[in-house]
Order: sequence, then structure tokens, then C-alpha cells
Amino acid sequence: MSRVGKKPISIPSGVTVTINDSEMEIKGPKGTLKTPIPAGVSFKQEDGTLTAERASDDVAAFHGLARALANNAVVGVTEGFSRDLDIVGVGYKADVQGKKIMFSLGYSHPIEYALPDGIDAKAERVNTKTSITQYQTTITLSGIDKQMLGQVAAELNRLRKPDAYKGKGVRYAEKLYRLKPGKTGK
Repeated sequence: MSRVGKKPISIPSGVTVTINDSEMEIKGPKGTLKTPIPAGVSFKQEDGTLTAERASDDVAAFHGLARALANNAVVGVTEGFSRDLDIVGVGYKADVQGKKIMFSLGYSHPIEYALPDGIDAKAERVNTKTSITQYQTTITLSGIDKQMLGQVAAELNRLRKPDAYKGKGVRYAEKLYRLKPGKTGK
């Protein structure tokens, strides 16, 4: 049995859930999200909770998935999600201009990234005394759709992957990066 699929989802006040045959629509104070419901999985809403049930053990793999997607939608429309990216390196910087982020990442040209609808960004310069550079730029991405937020963060990370030796590049703030020793480090 799926332990994740068995957990009930508490629905806060101000959130409405509409269950159809193949998808679920969740409306909250921050917006509206639609979540697909796999075949063989059904949802019941009663007394402020939402529970996922499966028809047979053949769809056990989708039971926990459907519940997790519904929970992410409920959390997204009430609280939202955020992801922090650090830009580390001498001369590496970013600037948010409306729905665009302008990067200077050591290439011969600046990189312009257009943010999709539903994702907001904020850039700030942080004073760090731990690295060679005194300042590093931190980009905070926020939105209600967890999947889209992760996709945008991954695309920004791919613009300049962190170097294995110096750690320069676009890095996830919460991830621990281990640096390789150089030739003299043996």
C-alpha cells in the first residue's frame, strides 16, 4: 500500500476543489491550478479533507503520485513555492527587468531569459566575506506551480553549470557543492 497515497490532504479555508473525471481544479487566494487524475484513482472531498483512493493494486504507482500532485496544488494556491539561485563568480551578475532576467556569465554576450507566466523573480546582491568576490547575486524565483518553478530553475542553472574546481556558475542555494582539488591538492 502506498503510504503517501493514504494520507489525507487538509483543505484550508478559502480553497475550493472541483473534481472532474480526468482532472481536478483547485482555486485559492493566489490563483488556480489544474491537476490531472490518472485512470484508476479517484478523490473524495469530505469535512475539509481530500483523500485519494485507488480502484485496484494495478494502479498503485499512480496512487501516491496523484495525491502528491494534489497536495502540491493545494500548497501552491495557498502559500506558493520559492527557489533561490546563487550566481557565484568574478563578474557574474544578473538583473531582473520586468518579466526578463539579464545575465552576465562570462560569455562574450549577455544572456536574456524571458520568464513564463506565473513565475516571478527578484534579484539582490548579498555581501559575502567567505569567497574571493565580496558580493554575489541571489535570484529568488516564486510561483504557485511547483513543476514550472523547478523547470525554470533548472533552465537557469543550465545557462552556466557550476564549475567542479572553483564552484563558479549559477548554483542552487540549498545544495551543497563539493569542489574537486586541483593538481596541487593531492
